[in-house]
Parts: sequence; C-alpha cells; structure tokens
Amino acid sequence: MNGSGSSFAKPGFEPGPPLWLLAELTYRCPLQCPYCSNPLDFARSHDELSTAEWIEVFRQAREMGAAQLGFSGGEPLVRQDLAELIKAARDLGYYTNLITSGIGLTEEKIASFADAGLDHIQISFQAADEEVNNLLAGSKKAFAQKLAMARAVKAHGYPMVLNFVTHRHNIDNIDRIIQLCLELEADFVELATCQFYGWAELNRAGLLPSKEQLVRAERITNEWRDKLAAENHPCKLIFVTPDYYEERPKGCMNGWGNLFLDITPDGTALPCHSARQLPITFPNVLEQSIEQIWKHSMGFNKFRGFDWMPEPCQSCDEKEKDFGGCRCQAFMLTGDAANADPVCSKSAHHDKILAARIEAEQAPRGLDELTFRNEKASKLILKV
Repeated sequence: MNGSGSSFAKPGFEPGPPLWLLAELTYRCPLQCPYCSNPLDFARSHDELSTAEWIEVFRQAREMGAAQLGFSGGEPLVRQDLAELIKAARDLGYYTNLITSGIGLTEEKIASFADAGLDHIQISFQAADEEVNNLLAGSKKAFAQKLAMARAVKAHGYPMVLNFVTHRHNIDNIDRIIQLCLELEADFVELATCQFYGWAELNRAGLLPSKEQLVRAERITNEWRDKLAAENHPCKLIFVTPDYYEERPKGCMNGWGNLFLDITPDGTALPCHSARQLPITFPNVLEQSIEQIWKHSMGFNKFRGFDWMPEPCQSCDEKEKDFGGCRCQAFMLTGDAANADPVCSKSAHHDKILAARIEAEQAPRGLDELTFRNEKASKLILKV
C-alpha cells in the first residue's frame, strides 16, 4: 500500500474523515438471499485481502479518523481470522460491529469475539417462520441456527440487535416478525424493506411490496411502538421504507465520499456498497494509501460537492439536503450516474419509479421465480 497517484481533489472542497469503515471481508456465503447487496458478478473474483493487509487498512483508516468498523460480507464468519481482526480493530480503538446471518456462529466463537473486544453483533433473519426463512436462505437449518445464536448472543451480554429484510413475500407477517423479536428479547429491531441494489434490483419485480402492504406494515409497527412505549419496554423498532414510494431521494451515505468508506474483499475502495457497478475505475488499497484514496482519487471525488450536478439538481434548493440522491440508483435506472435520482419527482426519469409502483400492484413474480444469489447464478450472469 503506497501513497502514489494523481490528485483529483476538488479545489475548495475538503472532505471530512471516513468515520464509518465497512470491511467486506469476503463474498463467500452459505446462504443465497435473492436480495443480497453483493454485486451480481461476485463470482468474477475470489481474491481476498490477507489478515495483515486488512489490519493495515484498519490502521490507515483509523489514522484518517475512522471510528466505527463493521465486519460484513458475504458471511464474515467464513474467515478463520475473524477474532484476530476484531482484536486488531479493538486495539486500534474502533467501535466494532459484526453483521452476520448467524450461520457458522457458535457459542465458542461468540466467547472468542467477546474476548477479542467485539462491541456489537447484528443477526439477520429472512422471515419469522421456518419455511419461508429457509427457502430464502437456501438452507433447511438456517432458521433453527439463527434462533439458537440470537439467544446465545443475548446470553453473552451483547445487546440483541436483529435485522429483518422485508419484501412482498414476508411483509404481511410484520406482526409475527415483531412478536418473534420480542420473544428473543431484542433490544433493537431493524425492519428494513428491501433497498433495490445488487440481487434485489435483479429481483425487484418479485420483491417490491405494494403501497397497501407498506402502509399496513408501518401502521402495525407504529401500533407496536406505542404499546412498547406505554409499557416502558426497552425494545426499539426501526422501520425503513423503500425509495420507490418516495417523491424525494434520500441523501445517500450523507453525500458521496463524505463519511462512509467500503473496502471490498479484494481491496477495492468504494464510497458506497453498490458503487462497484458504476463505469468508474475505483482505487485499491493494495496500490494506494487510504489517505490518497479518500482525498485524491477520481472515484471518491467524482460526485463530491455540487459542481458536477446537471439540472434539475444544480438549481434545486434541496440539493444540500439530498445531494441529488443515489448515484447508483441513477445509473441503474437511467444509464447515467450523474442524472438526478429517478425517485425525485423533478427527475425526467421519474416515470421509471411510477412504472415500478404499478408493476408491484399487478401480478408479481412468486418466490419460485426469483434468482437466488449463488455462485452458479453469478457465473451465468457473467456469461450474458
């Protein structure tokens, strides 16, 4: 990792520190979720940074001001050096978070992670019933394993943090999902409706809930919030809606290259999880230092500030709030990452969002028609 390279820094624009570092340790995963955010072509490369290379990334990012470090994937538990990486991050002063499916987790590993200094574990579920959970996960044992490990995480003194990705095939069971979370004594629950990137975008026609489904699910969630608050219950429910039913885009990652730094398994540095699909050459930590990447690389500077914006964003009085929306979504739906996010009703391409809403109200794809995230499917996509 060296500091060489040309500078594409924008005059007068000084980026803040990369406060939130996401380490995508691997694309390997025992599950095959059809809404995975990993790139469709993940089978193209199996290269992964070594233990020493990851620790050097952590060190450099910490020197740049990174404070929170998430271990993700794929499934980070397939890395045999995970406890070593956690300890290195802890020694550097990071707040550490393990984002896992729970598959491959054991009580022994939980204990070793605690000894290494891990602060936080988040376990994801596919559904609140065994059949749908196992179908979406691609494993007959997934649900039972998740339940056991969620209880084990709680027993080891960690806050119980659960994530349910909701979509049209499980969102109608939101009441049962919340009940399960309470049975597991969850402290925080993220009810996150699919965000349509990666495999989720490929399967959008079979995953996007109808407006009626979303309204009902949010109403039920709010009823549970009121009930829990009245009982002084500690569980917090977070409900995340999809962009597709909004008229204004989100300020994605609080602005491009503003506080989030994602390092992929092979060392490619990205300003967001999905940016790898863009027609941009992003730098690699094996070739450039984190400081060079963050401050001077073309990939991280391309959509910083506001001078790159075309209309209607350039003259919009909301641009400092939403930064023009999501660059990846603009690229996926319009073919040009510089366009206004089509979620915005001011976008010339907003009709694509309206068409997706109509599609969600009509006959959508069933579970058996989804393309599941696995090596075989990725290789087939590479051939197309």
